Amino acid sequence: MFSYENYSLIMNTTIESLIPHRFPFLFVDEIVSASAEEIIGIKTFSKSNDAMLLGSFPDSGFIPGMILIESMAQCGGAGIKMLGLADGFFGLVSMDKVKFFKGVTYETEIKYVVKNIRVSERLIKQEGVAYVMDELVAEASWICAKLNN
Repeated sequence: MFSYENYSLIMNTTIESLIPHRFPFLFVDEIVSASAEEIIGIKTFSKSNDAMLLGSFPDSGFIPGMILIESMAQCGGAGIKMLGLADGFFGLVSMDKVKFFKGVTYETEIKYVVKNIRVSERLIKQEGVAYVMDELVAEASWICAKLNN
């Protein structure tokens, strides 16, 4: 029998097999689609599951903008790993063209559309946009580099 709780557990387990992030810093719920050109991911922040974020804007209920960008980058990384386009441990090394257009509140589904600009064994360059109900709320570009352990 289908239940949202079981579905969430399965999706988190799948995402955890793709990127090193874990609760409470895992900000991807689902990768909806992934191709060599584009990755689409979903995240809904909740006050109960993401309580550590509540201190940022306690009176407004807004999710911190940089967490939205981190979530977008996690979606991009999960998609790259899902496709097998790069192997190894990659870390965020630079961000550029970061813009915020509207605040996002809890219990709102965020759709991330991430474009793969360059993918190699050493570097990943991506750019992405975040939407809430088809309204642009944030955009950024970033580079991840392979880190030596």
